[in-house]
Amino acid sequence: MQTLDVGLVGLGTVGSGVARILTENGDCVARNAGRRLRLAQVVVRDKTKPRNCQLPDGIVSEDLEKILDDARITVVAQLIGGLEPARTIMRRLLEAGKDVITANKALLAEHGPELFEVARGLHRSIAFEASVAGGVPIVTNISQCLSGNQITSLSGILNGTSNFIVSQMEQTGTEYADAVAEAQQRGYAEADPTMDVDGTDAVQKLAILAQLAFRARVDWHDIPRTGIERLNPVDLKYAAELGYRIKLLAVANLAPAGLELHVSPTLVRIGTPLGEVRGAYNAVNIMGDAVGQVFFHGLGAGQMPTASAVMADLIDTAIGRTQLTFQTLNLWQHEAPVELGDPDLVPGRYYLRLAVDDHPGVLAEIAGVLAQHQISIASVIQHEPPSESDSPGVLLVIMTHTAAEGPMSAAGQAIQNLKSVCGEIIKMRILD
Repeated sequence: MQTLDVGLVGLGTVGSGVARILTENGDCVARNAGRRLRLAQVVVRDKTKPRNCQLPDGIVSEDLEKILDDARITVVAQLIGGLEPARTIMRRLLEAGKDVITANKALLAEHGPELFEVARGLHRSIAFEASVAGGVPIVTNISQCLSGNQITSLSGILNGTSNFIVSQMEQTGTEYADAVAEAQQRGYAEADPTMDVDGTDAVQKLAILAQLAFRARVDWHDIPRTGIERLNPVDLKYAAELGYRIKLLAVANLAPAGLELHVSPTLVRIGTPLGEVRGAYNAVNIMGDAVGQVFFHGLGAGQMPTASAVMADLIDTAIGRTQLTFQTLNLWQHEAPVELGDPDLVPGRYYLRLAVDDHPGVLAEIAGVLAQHQISIASVIQHEPPSESDSPGVLLVIMTHTAAEGPMSAAGQAIQNLKSVCGEIIKMRILD
C-alpha cells in the first residue's frame, strides 16, 4: 500500500488528537484513504512542552522549514488558533505546494477570501470541516450531500460553551457567573470566555456557513450579534412557563429582501430538536427546497470530536475529493449572488420583559406604544409580586405577534422612556 506523508503544524488539544489517530488508528485510516497516512513532521512553538500523545522520535521540531522544504509532504494539517502567524503560515504552506486542512474558523471568517484565492491560483486546496461545529459534519453535508438543494434557512447552536452555560442556568437555577465558572472548571470555557459568550465565535461560524449555503460573502463584523452575558435566570423561568427554552442561536434565512443573518439569545419551543440540545453540544437545522428539513447534532468541541473532523478532511484530501470539490465550489468568489438584507426589515416574534410601576393603566400605556408601531400582543404574564419583595416595580412579560426589527426596536426605546418603566427592557427573538 502506498504511503502519503502528512505534516502537522500545532500540537495543542486538537493537534494531539489528530496525532493520536494517525499513530494509533493507522490501519483504519489506511482502509478509508486507500493509502497509509504517515505523520512525517510536526512543528510546534515549544518542543519541550509536555504532550499527551506518543510520537516517533525525531519528527517534532520548531522549524517550519522542515515541512516547507520536504517535497514528500503534500498535505498539512494547520491546527493553530488566532489570525497571526496562522495567516502567514497558511500562505507559506500553500506557496510551498501543500494542501492545507484547518480548524481555525476565525482565520477563515477574517481572511477566507484572500486565502481561498491564493489556493485556487496555486491549484491547491483548503479543507475546513473542523472549523464549524466540531465533530458535526456540517461543512461536507452542505457543500456535497445537499448540493442539489437551494437551502432556504439555517438555524443552529454553534457554540457548545454558551449552550452549556445556558443549560446549567436552566437546570440548576444558578446565576450566569457561577455557570461560567462551572464551564471553565470542566474545560468547556477558556480562562477568558469572551468570544464564546458574546457571540463572536458563533458569528464567525455563521459567516462561514452563509458562504457555503448561500454564497454570501459577508464580513462577520456586519452580522448583528447579541451574547448571553446579560441572561437572567428569571427569563429562563418565564420562557419555560411559556413553553420555550432559551438558546444562543445563529440564524440564516433567505428572504425576498435579502439574506437575514443574526446571532442572539432566542426562545426555542420545548420539544423541538433545537429546544432539546443540552450541555456542550452543537446542532444545526437546515431547510432545503428539495430535501425539506434535516437536523445535525453532536459534540461541537473537544479534542477527539474536532480531531475526527480534521481526519475526515485528511482522508478526503488523500483520496483527491477535496481538490475536486474545492475548485468546483469556488468559495469566497468576488461576486456574491446573495446580498445581506436590511436588519431593520427582518420579521419575527419577540419576548419582552420589563419591570413596571404597579398602578392602573400601565399595561394599556405599553400596549398603546406597541400599537403606534403596528405591533400586536400575543400574550401577557404579570404575576403578583411576593409580599416580601423589595424590587422596584413588578415584572411584566409580553409575547408579540410578528413584527419587523426596526419598528420593534423603536417601540422598545419608546417604552423604555416611559416613566412607569423601571430599569432596562429585555428583548429576545422567538423561533417557532
